[in-house]
Parts: sequence; C-alpha cells; structure tokens
Amino acid sequence: MTVLLFGGNGQLGQELRRALAPLGEMVVTTRSGTLPDGSTCEVADFNAPASLTALLDRVRPDVVVNAAAYTAVDRAEDDRDAAWRANAEAPGVIARWCAAAGVPLVHYSTDYVFDGQGSRPYREEDATAPLGAYGGSKLDGEEAIRAAGGRHLIFRTAWVYASHSANFLRTMLRVGAERDVLRVVADQVGTPTPAALIADVTAQALQHPGGLSGTWHLTANGETSWHGFAEAIFAEAVAAGKLARAPKVEAITTAEYPTPARRPAYSGLDVTRLESDFGIALPSWQDGLKRVIAEL
Repeated sequence: MTVLLFGGNGQLGQELRRALAPLGEMVVTTRSGTLPDGSTCEVADFNAPASLTALLDRVRPDVVVNAAAYTAVDRAEDDRDAAWRANAEAPGVIARWCAAAGVPLVHYSTDYVFDGQGSRPYREEDATAPLGAYGGSKLDGEEAIRAAGGRHLIFRTAWVYASHSANFLRTMLRVGAERDVLRVVADQVGTPTPAALIADVTAQALQHPGGLSGTWHLTANGETSWHGFAEAIFAEAVAAGKLARAPKVEAITTAEYPTPARRPAYSGLDVTRLESDFGIALPSWQDGLKRVIAEL
C-alpha cells in the first residue's frame, strides 16, 4: 500500500516514519519540503488547506495519516485563524477527499478538547468543552472528519514527548543540568505519552482486520502532574547515567505560572476502548519514560 504521511518532521511524524515503513511505500510531506536530515520530500502547506487536494490527487494514497497540526497552544490565542486553518479546515479537506476515494484517514487530536473539570479519566463519549483556541480548533477538526463520512481513526492523545524534537522531557533535562532548583506546575494532571508509543499503536491499528472507524483515546496508562513527571524524568535520567545529579523540583500552582491559554486541570484519558477494540495493552507512563530515557 501507499501511505501518505502529513507532518513528517514533527516528533510524532518522525516516529510514524519508522513505525509505518513496513506497511508499504511511504510518501512523506512537510510544509518546507525538507526533512530533519536535510533530505527532500513532498510539500504540504496546512496554512493553505485548498492546496492539499492537488497533492492527494497526484499521490492517490491507500492510507492517509495526518500528524501535521498547529500545536503552539499559547500563540493560538492570538493567531486563531492560522490554528483553525491547520487544525480544522485542512483536516476537513483531507477527510472529504479520503471519503470520496474510499481511503481510511488516521488523525490525532488532544486532551485539550475537554475542560479539565472531571475527576475520572475522560471517555470518548464525554462532553467536550475546550478552554482555548488550540483545543477548539482541534475539536472542529475532529467534527469535520466525522462529517465527511469516510472511514477514520481519530486518536486523542496527551502530553506527547520523545527522545528527539522540542518537548517537556528534553527541556527538563537541559534546564536541570544547568540549575540546582526548578519550579514546576503541580496542579495540572494528565498522562505523559511517548510519540513512539502512538506511532506503534497506529501501525497496529492499521493492520487490524476489523476495518474499525471512530474515535479512541490513546495515551500511556496512569496519570501524574507536570511536577511528578519532572521528578520522574530526573530520577530515571540519573539512574540511567544520562544526568549527573537531579535538581530539586519545587511544586508551584498554575496561578504562579500564568500563560496566555488556559490548560485543563485534569485531562486523564480512559484508554479502555482502544485496548479492547484493538487488543493492545498500553504500558504505564513510567515504563514509557524508561524506554525514552534509554534512547537518549
């Protein structure tokens, strides 16, 4: 089969290039037409959604995987039009092409579609209520894909990180090596999820014989705060010999670290449906962290 991957240079896109390669021919796109290693690929500009149809017509893929997105949560508050073009309009264009061509579409959404007022992991059918522009644009993207009427696999995920690219883990390790004390928010709770895990599950889902269509929550198992995640990062990095010593991590509140965009206070996602439908046992977030630290 021919797999068309949008967003091949992001932290998830890089893992998808690895995980999906055994499925067939990979056609990878980025906005610039170049990959992190300097090699060239197809150009796909999500800031110009209408332009994507010509690429789809030319490639004629058997599967489309969309890992491209506007992910600058705070900047989206002042750049709402760009966030909606990339996160809602572009996925809608892709989904309508896929529906007309009978091609399955894999798309990734976010825990930010919820308001964070819950007290138990959110299920797929729970009411959505985004707090900001990023979550709102991602929710509209989900709805545009469903409205297109084709087969789709929407995976909502959260707190994504990897041993490469820009993310919380790499920021903590860099800053932790420079400072003796760090202050990290302790009243936002969610599930750190390796990009490699999302990519591997995607590959398994695409090979599942059931031809399933719908929305699933895809994170590691368990939950923690950003403060708890930071402490675990340092403990694991020291144990693995990747860091000489762990800095002290002081717990602070969200109010002490104001940002332009509001974040959900609680965004645990219930992964029971995914594990049941696809026969996949997801690891704990702690086991996921160990694997990523080992890759550094």
